[in-house]
Amino acid sequence: MDFEGIYCFDTATVRFAVYPDGPGGVRVVGQISEETLHDKFGVREIGHSLLDACKKHFDTIGPVAIARYRAQPGRPITLTLDDFSVRRSVQPVMRHREEAAAMSA
Repeated sequence: MDFEGIYCFDTATVRFAVYPDGPGGVRVVGQISEETLHDKFGVREIGHSLLDACKKHFDTIGPVAIARYRAQPGRPITLTLDDFSVRRSVQPVMRHREEAAAMSA
């Protein structure tokens, strides 16, 4: 996937384009925060150097942006750390608490 992006100093983000249906399809613009690039990808660059960092990790960032677009077309795409985190179910914890409460009753 080719990378098209700009660094936006005022929002501390990298804005980038993705093409969900391939190069001949619609162009969708998304953004990823400087903080997300630092925390998720271990990037230490700041400012305009974040463009290179985003390009380096675009094989991961691009598909996540496309998935967000497909899930909510027409909505702004702002990727945060939550978009890359493994979401764990709280159900086992809740089940454990229920069992503990039943045993103490």
